[in-house]
Amino acid sequence: MIRSLRLRLAIGALIAVGVVLLVVWFSLSRLFTDYVVGRYRAEMITTVDTIAAQVVVRDGELALPREPADPRFSLPAGGRYWQLAPEAGTPIRSRSLWDTVIDTKTPSAGHYEGFVELEGPDGAPMLVHSQTLALGDGPNAERFSVQAGFGRQELDDALSSFHGRMRLMLLATAAVLAGAAFLQGALGLAPLRSLRERAALVRAGSERDFGSAGPSEVGPVVNEINLLLAERETAVERARARASDLAHGLKTPLTVLAQLAERLPDKERRLALQQVDLVRQRADRQLQAARMGVERMATTSVASMAGKLVSVLRPVTAERGIVWEVTIDPALSLDMDPADLAECLGNLLDNAAKWARSRIRVSAALTEDRLHIVVGDDGPGIADGDRERVMERGGRVVDGEAGQVPGTGLGLAISADIADAYGATLTLGQSPLGGLEAVLTFETVGGRKRPRDPV
Repeated sequence: MIRSLRLRLAIGALIAVGVVLLVVWFSLSRLFTDYVVGRYRAEMITTVDTIAAQVVVRDGELALPREPADPRFSLPAGGRYWQLAPEAGTPIRSRSLWDTVIDTKTPSAGHYEGFVELEGPDGAPMLVHSQTLALGDGPNAERFSVQAGFGRQELDDALSSFHGRMRLMLLATAAVLAGAAFLQGALGLAPLRSLRERAALVRAGSERDFGSAGPSEVGPVVNEINLLLAERETAVERARARASDLAHGLKTPLTVLAQLAERLPDKERRLALQQVDLVRQRADRQLQAARMGVERMATTSVASMAGKLVSVLRPVTAERGIVWEVTIDPALSLDMDPADLAECLGNLLDNAAKWARSRIRVSAALTEDRLHIVVGDDGPGIADGDRERVMERGGRVVDGEAGQVPGTGLGLAISADIADAYGATLTLGQSPLGGLEAVLTFETVGGRKRPRDPV
């Protein structure tokens, strides 16, 4: 099935042009053939009438005192032929026939465009017009037939010359009409190109809707899309309001629980505070997952966002003497909500800040249609068998040196979920610095995937 409107219009136009030109070809060809054949038939009838007007009877036989004046009748195979044939007796022929006798009544005689086709004196086909006449009245009338002919090649050459010129004319006409059809398609579809550009602006968050752009034929579709965008905006606001209400509703009970936990013995207090913190982290995770499905898209600078996050974490790691290396082209950007990019990238940077010994490297590079954001450190890293587990919610590994587990095990899982919501991937590997390397890979074409439902 052809999905391109431009290709459909082009194919339809070419078919229409082809059909019209074929009809024109056959019509003009038939008209010209009839015209040329009519001219030759008129000439042959004139020759027959001229000969019939000169016929006399001498000594009981037909005679022709004066032959037609056309010099082609006097040349052997001259291209014009005539013959006067009485019912009984020897026919009188033009010198151009040489020793050929015209017999239009032979069963082997063919027909071509209303003429009898016979073999001429030079062996080439000859077209003959024959007419039976009578000299005198009554039973004593002398009956005879007169034939006039010409070479078929002459007629064929005239038709061939016309058809050749008409073929060139129709080919030129077809080229002009095809060009006009393609131009018409391009001009007709130009407004759709502006609609596509407007859609890109809406998708990037620069515009709220399509406005009244586009031709009147697609106006109803544009209006429906605008209504759909308005409903989506309303859903976004409602989702934000509900998320805010939920966050506020959880904040007070968790604070009360944390205060009550302070009265418990040390061992129970640490366990209770840890569980309260875990509940808070998971609640934030659910709110984040719910928000990803409704946020408006925007174009976010990768370098600017990474710079802001590093500037927040740099003071935290300054006491440990950690060096940050940030190498990101300022021109690199993503069609991604800034809050989502901050959450996704921030978790990776925070994880690197916790485990790095002396150096953290942040870089971004564009290869073909993919943007890679790389965060590496020189920490202990993660064994191959543990990398898949740490990207699951609550999945953690024990620091072999400290014997403790920093964090709640949600950071990498959150980053992986946010990346998946945008059609990206998060992969873990061995950094050239010796520790963990986290790579976010975004498709720069094709648009955003539908976020999965928060779980």
